[in-house]
Amino acid sequence: MGLFRKYHGKQKYKGILRNCIIGIVLLAIAVVTLFPIYYMIISSFGAPTEAGGASYSLFPRTFTLASYRFFFDYSIYSVRWILNSLIVASSVTVCNVIFASLAGYAFAKLRFPGCNFFFFMLLVAMMIPYQVTQVPLYILMANTLHLQDTYVALIAPTLVTCYNVFLAKQFFTSLPTSIIESAKIEGCSQPGIVMKIVMPLSKTILSVMAITTFLGEWNTFFWPFLICNTEKMQTIQVGLKNFSFANTTYFAPMMAGATVSALPMFILFFALQKYFLEGVTVGAVKG
Repeated sequence: MGLFRKYHGKQKYKGILRNCIIGIVLLAIAVVTLFPIYYMIISSFGAPTEAGGASYSLFPRTFTLASYRFFFDYSIYSVRWILNSLIVASSVTVCNVIFASLAGYAFAKLRFPGCNFFFFMLLVAMMIPYQVTQVPLYILMANTLHLQDTYVALIAPTLVTCYNVFLAKQFFTSLPTSIIESAKIEGCSQPGIVMKIVMPLSKTILSVMAITTFLGEWNTFFWPFLICNTEKMQTIQVGLKNFSFANTTYFAPMMAGATVSALPMFILFFALQKYFLEGVTVGAVKG
């Protein structure tokens, strides 16, 4: 009995020690992950005059909202940048959720001529680096279609992405075919099956698709920077570069703009975090 208690005590001690080590490691990872966000927010409350030579201190010398006022007063298009990003990201997100989910359902549950070939081409397209397509895409939009500095040019290239179609297809493949067959026997049409059965069962994957698409489109810089020549049509991420010059950088106002631009992402994530977390764990548990 004494040996058992001694062994049990050692195991309990090892368990506590292991949990402490895991907790310390996770805390360190959390600090490293959250520190850039903290530094962005705390720097945004510094005075605009601190910007040129950023002190990189953990706290600003003065705690003020002047940098936020500077950001909105700096250009007449400051609010327009946020509105442009909101229009582009929302449009791309809605279109991807609708069209990518329908395409994914077609690949997963319908059989049509060339189904496997088109899906194979989709996988091939996913392997092509994003940067490779930018030059021909710019020539098409700017020189051929003359759509430079328009919402169409900002939205059209990512109206439906291969990744979202692939993501939807993989999820719909896991749905029981028997449910769809039962609906067909009951006389439900294909649009009815999609709207009344498939989509309600797909809230998780559609929410994950909406979050990742919106965040990706909101944060994108290269394509809006390439296709937009005027300040009026710039998105918020491109607009922030206007605070950086050859001789100085308005650091605090830039951080204020970055903080403002991050708010929609935080709101979207916390509004849909339930579905997002469920989407991360889909397929992790069997039975």
